[in-house]
Amino acid sequence: MNTNATQDIPAPALEVREQRSQQQATIYRILLAVSFVHLFNDSIQALIPAMFPTLRDNLLLSFTQIGWLAFALNMTSSLIQPVIGFAADRKPRPILLPLGMCCTFAGVFLLAFADSYALVIFSVILVGFGSAAFHPEGMRVAHMAAGQRKGLSQSIFQVGGNAGQSLGPLLINWVFIPFGQIGALGFTVFAAAGIAVQTYVAKWYSGMLSAGYTFRKRSPGGVIDPARRKAVVTAAVILIFIVFVRSWYGASIGGYYSFYLMDHYGMKLEQAQIYIFMYLAAGAVGTFFGGPLADRFGRRNLILVSMLGTVPLALALPFVSQFWAAVLLIISGFVLLSSFSVTVVYAQMLFPGNIGTVSGLITGLAFGLGGIGSLIIGKLIDHYDIATVFVACGFLPLLGLLALLLPGDKQLEQWAAE
Repeated sequence: MNTNATQDIPAPALEVREQRSQQQATIYRILLAVSFVHLFNDSIQALIPAMFPTLRDNLLLSFTQIGWLAFALNMTSSLIQPVIGFAADRKPRPILLPLGMCCTFAGVFLLAFADSYALVIFSVILVGFGSAAFHPEGMRVAHMAAGQRKGLSQSIFQVGGNAGQSLGPLLINWVFIPFGQIGALGFTVFAAAGIAVQTYVAKWYSGMLSAGYTFRKRSPGGVIDPARRKAVVTAAVILIFIVFVRSWYGASIGGYYSFYLMDHYGMKLEQAQIYIFMYLAAGAVGTFFGGPLADRFGRRNLILVSMLGTVPLALALPFVSQFWAAVLLIISGFVLLSSFSVTVVYAQMLFPGNIGTVSGLITGLAFGLGGIGSLIIGKLIDHYDIATVFVACGFLPLLGLLALLLPGDKQLEQWAAE
């Protein structure tokens, strides 16, 4: 009697069957791989604003020229994401994963040696394009490897990016103060490691597609109830607005709170940057725990609590002592960004099968709009004192009340299943 049920099955068929069985399993090695690349990608992206003081001194740049650098990075890394995501949803392109990191490698290498403003702009655009190519396909891979644990998978994927972003304040102290512009060369090691890991992930991605994996889409011949379509679009608009508000408040902390610390407490820049790091690092931890918490208590509930729970912390922040400012920053970073991955999963369930497009809208377009909010905050600070602006910003998370208008989890799951 043959005790090995798979003994007579051809090797190619076994491989296909194994890959299909993975469609329901959570593939942690792939999730961890794309999360580490997310860390590499976003730490390199955080490198750009951290270099602004160095570039200003080396090339004698004006603040307007610095602003154009930020604009170039924001436009390429954020606003192009939905376009790339839309194209990937129509035809998956695993090759974009290593190619995107190749773009990033070239950008950061040129940036280390750039001796003209035009070359700096070109380098920044390359880094931005690399980031824009990575995020939609990276999220599709995270969705593919998630199995039934969508919330956890997005938390694992997003925590890498948030951890990378949190390194920005430290790069000033660790890299550019001691080494100057050439210090950027060290980040080519991250980019090279990203290329290697992305090549491995792309091979797995291609194998899954060859085995018949498809991202669920509505039947082309099916008729969607107009009322349902309107409700889905309304929910998407509300969700993007909530992400925009969250990004706007986050930009006020990441971009301007260090100035408040120096002005109000007399801190040096190096010490103030540590406070910003604590906020962003706590946000990375909150991102990781947000997915599992949403799986247990509900996605809409988590989004609502993360926004409203930040309000008292944000309102108290301008009035507390230096010690309590650190405590409130850590707690508010954790609470606010606990909904980071959850909003992505929620949007993906609103539009099943359009993972790249939706992910690009949430992490790209919405954060791009958050950058515009940052510009407005800067203008307000120029016209009013910084303490008044921070008090006003504390009310922003109150707009999270709009989450009450989002469909509940049962309704969302019903829509996603139909």
